[in-house]
Amino acid sequence: MVKIAISGGTGNVAQEVLDALVETGKHEIILLSRKVGIFYSLPCSIFLSLNHKLKQDTPPNSLLPGVTQVKANYEDVEELVHILQGVHTVLCFITSQSDPGNVSQRNLIDASVRAGAKRYAPSEWATSSLDYLPWYDGKGEIRKYLQELNKEKQVLEYSLFQPGLFTNYFAAPHQTAKHVFAFPLQIDFENRRAIIIEGGEDAPINLVTVEDFANIVALAIGYEGAWPLVGGIKGDEVTVGQLIAIGEKIRGGPFAVEKLKVEDLKAGVVKSTWIPKVSHPSLSADEIESLSQGFTSGILLALSDGAYRVNDAWNRILPDYKITQAEEFLAGVWHDKA
Repeated sequence: MVKIAISGGTGNVAQEVLDALVETGKHEIILLSRKVGIFYSLPCSIFLSLNHKLKQDTPPNSLLPGVTQVKANYEDVEELVHILQGVHTVLCFITSQSDPGNVSQRNLIDASVRAGAKRYAPSEWATSSLDYLPWYDGKGEIRKYLQELNKEKQVLEYSLFQPGLFTNYFAAPHQTAKHVFAFPLQIDFENRRAIIIEGGEDAPINLVTVEDFANIVALAIGYEGAWPLVGGIKGDEVTVGQLIAIGEKIRGGPFAVEKLKVEDLKAGVVKSTWIPKVSHPSLSADEIESLSQGFTSGILLALSDGAYRVNDAWNRILPDYKITQAEEFLAGVWHDKA
């Protein structure tokens, strides 16, 4: 049993991890929150920056057994040091969009060191490469910050948890996780269609279900050996073409596939007859359109660049955990759907 601090724990991915940790019944958990008693449910870790736009009358969730919520001022390092006394592991889910200049996360890292925390998981929880994904720029800066911190000797043990892409997104609009909201991506199983880059059929995608991801993070907390620096969670690695083929098999018919030019996407132009919509009540129609265009071009370019391929560091450490295969999971979702 260890004491865990979770920062940014109001987000959907954080809540999935929190549930998995509580399920073990092994840990004491404190949630660091700028506002005590307010929990939000957001669509995707990419868009956790929307926190400030949600209504303040959002009903709070009840705290789970073994969980304590603590109000934290991320601008006050001394206060953070006090809060983190006795904490073994710090999990950060603060996004750079909601943390300009990474001030909050830098202060949290500094406080973790001063408080004597053994382990730190920065706000990664996504891809291996950050190219073409500007909403992840802050992750790259924190990678450099931690690398510099340990340049002379290890000051803080940390791991970059990288699951790739959640398989659950291809179940949209059906919700298959408790907290993570699935909206359609460029391969749309519901409408049997896909948008890809010309020649991009062989681009790899690492697919992990939300449940597997959260369970592995929970197991990693209990692992007594050294954490891997780059902690890939390798699920079912398929190519774009293979994923479309899985979709056609499961959905019982061909997908309408549109192929876009790289140069157009790099110019921010998406010449397709449809664009996956990042839908959320807190967004206006104009914001949905703008975010959806950038999201589509960025994901397509990142896919072709291999950004969604990850290593198998955590799989090798936890060989007894069996990852759910993409076709098995998606067939279970779609088998009785028209």
